[in-house]
Amino acid sequence: MTFIVSEPNTTDRYIRQERFAPLGETGQTRLRSASAAIVGCGALGSMIAERLGRAGVGRLRLIDRDWVELSNLQRQTLYTQVDASEAVPKAVAASQHLAAINSDVAVQPIVADLIYENVRSLLSEVDLVIDGTDNFPTRFLINDFAVQTSTPWVHGGCLGASGQVLSIVPGATACLRCLIPEPPPPSAVETCDSAGVLGPAVGLVACWQAAEALKILSGNAEAICDGLIVIDSWQTQMRVVQLPRDPNCPCCGKHEFPYLNGMLHQESTVLCGKNAVQILLGSEAFTNFSDAEVRLTRVAGQAAVQANPYFVRAGIDGFTITIFRGGRTVVEGTEDVTIARSLVAKTLGS
Repeated sequence: MTFIVSEPNTTDRYIRQERFAPLGETGQTRLRSASAAIVGCGALGSMIAERLGRAGVGRLRLIDRDWVELSNLQRQTLYTQVDASEAVPKAVAASQHLAAINSDVAVQPIVADLIYENVRSLLSEVDLVIDGTDNFPTRFLINDFAVQTSTPWVHGGCLGASGQVLSIVPGATACLRCLIPEPPPPSAVETCDSAGVLGPAVGLVACWQAAEALKILSGNAEAICDGLIVIDSWQTQMRVVQLPRDPNCPCCGKHEFPYLNGMLHQESTVLCGKNAVQILLGSEAFTNFSDAEVRLTRVAGQAAVQANPYFVRAGIDGFTITIFRGGRTVVEGTEDVTIARSLVAKTLGS
């Protein structure tokens, strides 16, 4: 028996979506010409990218500093065991899978950490920013940028079986710092390492973020939720907490942007769930990218060094050092910043 498989008719791809009256053909056309930046391509960001890619959002910019690991696969549905075994950067792996899903969408992967020095270039010329991050400093940086540039963004977070979503349209809704004026101290914040996280809870939050994003990008911003959506998948509860704009908000009220201006920038960061420290060395640390490989090889030996177009990595003294283009370095095996910086100085100074 012979099966004939025809090429997909691109006019049929979005037909079910277009038949949803609030979106329609007009909304689909707007999606096709729209652009979004997704910051963080982990549990939330990778699923959001897939939802928007399948929905036909024309341009997606994927920004992520991390690589795929086996422990990600329980909740990060866009990736595979092959991605994990090859330690493919998440932004690159996501873009490759999205290209296989929908070639209509232009996807730009960026392997980088979003910091005040690059935020304007990485988030410029997009219609919407979506939060797939796992830390407050980066979220506050996005919030500063969004409020100053009047760029809408959708915040999301998930931990354990619970999560939250907040759509932010500068000038029209409350911003993140109306909800959280200052970041809580690290000791007061649970992480996926301490509290765990359920894959279905991630899916609920990510899909709700994607739905809010589609409203904005399709020209239906009036349909967004104007409060904080709080979800508990274990207790089967959902509620919306009203969040009025705060005239005394340091960001949207007083127009103070310390994260955007680099006043609260950190050179070293403990990474959530990785037992690792990230250190921003800067491009001046190396004459060129191959210099990092030479230095690691000198210490660890050629057989111990793994290299690809995005990073070089080696195991040294029971730790793993990964150096990205531009000098960003991750030391796995400790959460002690002093130990991490000492190891990097010893290794790269040899």
